[in-house]
Amino acid sequence: MSMHKCGLFYTSYRAEDGLFRSKFQKSCLVLFFAVLLVCPQFLNSYVMSVLNLILIAVIGAVSLNLLTGICGQMSLGHGAFVGMGAYGAAILSNLGLPFFPALLGGGFVAALVGMVFGIPSLRLKGIYLAISTLAAQLILEYVFLHASGLTGGANGLPVNAPHVLGYAFDSDARIFYLILFVTTLCVLAVSNVARTRPGRAFVAIRDYYQSAENVGVNLFAFKLQAFGLSSFLAGIAGGLWAHYTMYITPEQFSMGLSISYLAMIIIGGMGSVLGSIFGAIFITLLPELLNLLISSLGGLAPDLSAIMIPLKEGVFGLMLVLFLIFEPEGLVRQWRLTKAYWKLYPFAY
Repeated sequence: MSMHKCGLFYTSYRAEDGLFRSKFQKSCLVLFFAVLLVCPQFLNSYVMSVLNLILIAVIGAVSLNLLTGICGQMSLGHGAFVGMGAYGAAILSNLGLPFFPALLGGGFVAALVGMVFGIPSLRLKGIYLAISTLAAQLILEYVFLHASGLTGGANGLPVNAPHVLGYAFDSDARIFYLILFVTTLCVLAVSNVARTRPGRAFVAIRDYYQSAENVGVNLFAFKLQAFGLSSFLAGIAGGLWAHYTMYITPEQFSMGLSISYLAMIIIGGMGSVLGSIFGAIFITLLPELLNLLISSLGGLAPDLSAIMIPLKEGVFGLMLVLFLIFEPEGLVRQWRLTKAYWKLYPFAY
């Protein structure tokens, strides 16, 4: 009699800890990337610009989730670290450095600054660390605005379009492939870091730092590593943003950007890479959907449309509060429940 497997069975820890544990998951991933790769052939410039913004937001959200969701270090200055990467990459690019070295250079500049502002994390925790990173946000905003010799100040800084091997990525469709490539590498990097010894140390620090210290985890070293890696990836997101928009100003990296990234990981799911992706998609699409709603109401009910415009920020805050109350584990929990439902269908349990 032939025997057939029912479910997933592992014969090693390596197989059980794999990122993609079944052929079905791998097939879905291949299909997903195949669809993404042909998107520029069928979508207009507006939709491609939204996709580019989503991919850049994914890097920023994943990097913040590494620091706050996985390591438990609250940060309210993530937007400023993105700005450091943007200005660093822009300055290096304008000096004639190729795209990828300039992008990495911006990431290293952001990592260095992030580690400097991460030093207080040895003594500060919770809301006090959040205030410390808020100070970093304000200090760096001041630098962006007043170091006009480097950043252009309030006038902003133009950035060259990225060129790789003589090919210019100077349109939404072209640069999409470049951003997709970098985003995929960043997401894979964070997913793998979470499974390594430093990643397990991050989780131990988040769950109970005293127990982590008692078993030999060097709190200061691993916290600095978390700040450095998170800021490096934030800098990569900033570098992509600078080369995509080809013009950056201090207003783009204000406190509002830091709040947006924090909202992404809360709505998506703290401590989850997939949750960061869901949160980035949700927060990026929400303003676009509200704009479409307001424009449609403008033709049907102009008075109602005028009322809705100032309520856009209120809707953003309301969504955040509703998620905190009704779904504190974020969108990733709903994804897991949906998968569990179809895995057991048609049985109830």
